[in-house]
Amino acid sequence: MSRGQRISGIGMLCLGLLCSSSADVQAEDWLQFRGNATDSVAVNEALPTELSGSTIAWKSELPGRGVSGPIIANGQVYLSSSSGYSQDRLHVLCFDADSGNKAWERQFHATGRTMTHEKMSNATPTMASDGQRVFAFFSSNDLICLDSSGRLLWFRGLGSEFPNASNSLGMSSSPVVVGGIVVVQVESDAEAFACGIDIASGETKWQIERPRAANWTSPSVIPATNKQPALVLLQSSKGLTAVDPQSGKIQWNFEKGASTIPSATVSKGTVYVPSNGLTALRPGTEQVEELWNSGNLSPSTPSPVVMDGMALVVNSSGVLTAGNPENGERLWQLRLRGAFSSTPVVANGYLYAFNEAGVAFVVKPEADKGTIVSEMDLAETILCSPGVSNGGLFVRSDRHLIKLATPK
Repeated sequence: MSRGQRISGIGMLCLGLLCSSSADVQAEDWLQFRGNATDSVAVNEALPTELSGSTIAWKSELPGRGVSGPIIANGQVYLSSSSGYSQDRLHVLCFDADSGNKAWERQFHATGRTMTHEKMSNATPTMASDGQRVFAFFSSNDLICLDSSGRLLWFRGLGSEFPNASNSLGMSSSPVVVGGIVVVQVESDAEAFACGIDIASGETKWQIERPRAANWTSPSVIPATNKQPALVLLQSSKGLTAVDPQSGKIQWNFEKGASTIPSATVSKGTVYVPSNGLTALRPGTEQVEELWNSGNLSPSTPSPVVMDGMALVVNSSGVLTAGNPENGERLWQLRLRGAFSSTPVVANGYLYAFNEAGVAFVVKPEADKGTIVSEMDLAETILCSPGVSNGGLFVRSDRHLIKLATPK
């Protein structure tokens, strides 16, 4: 068994297995970073457009620190956190989506390196779920699988299996789940790899080498079609690589370089990758075609979002820019306020963005302009990307998990 496949007593604790079939994913679920399709679009969701104190449905206090965003499955909100002087105490928490009451909390000890930049946390990667299980991934490269009641199913200490895969600022790549495989991307100057892990057993099904360079992007997904199965996109400073999530086989490469912070977004079969501004790609079976590149559409930390005939990016000055997704032409700009780390989400024709100071903006993007419909200061630091489920907008601050919703 290869190094990437071995499961040691430290790296793997298998306390029980669920059947390998995935549960039915409900329309209102938000199962991973940037949503089910990793595109930040909440389908068939109507959120409040006029934000005020009355739209705060509840606030629940959180332990430790975390930059990870919430995920929602079957009426439960899941979140990770880390605590302790060296951030070596790992927390996985579950809350009831309606009431905000904490359903359960589980704690573990990190096996890998826990040092991060003060702005980050060991709990920076957002969790993922297949609807039955939840997968918590940490900067320490610990991957924990629990069932919906909090029962530990397996534990992979990738930080102990690959001790050189770390950097002084911390790791932030969030996992994705595709067809019974959880894909994790672990890239640093000393050691870099991506692997597909079976969701039921915790065993490594495949592992590929990746460029050895610090990288904070997360995998994206090209959804399956009648002609082609789903593909996972791995982004780095070298470019973008499309991988078969079942086998790890590389399908194609885009080799003109890409950002190491904001991640690629897929919309209607086109891939929008932060590369020399923003570059649009049309993927084929074994190759990819570059459609256009625009230096006028340059995302900073937030990943691009595509909606209603517009490609939207937020730059380092807090300016929201809309571009034509067909040719990259800049359509309009709207100045928001403050710096942004979190990626906005889209629901029912509106864009919801949170700046680092905790100010929430509701923006109505139109063909010729963008308009700020409302804003609200939550007065708490917000660095994570929010989640959407069943009419609720869930966001985590440095102290609380918050639900915004239309008052009943």
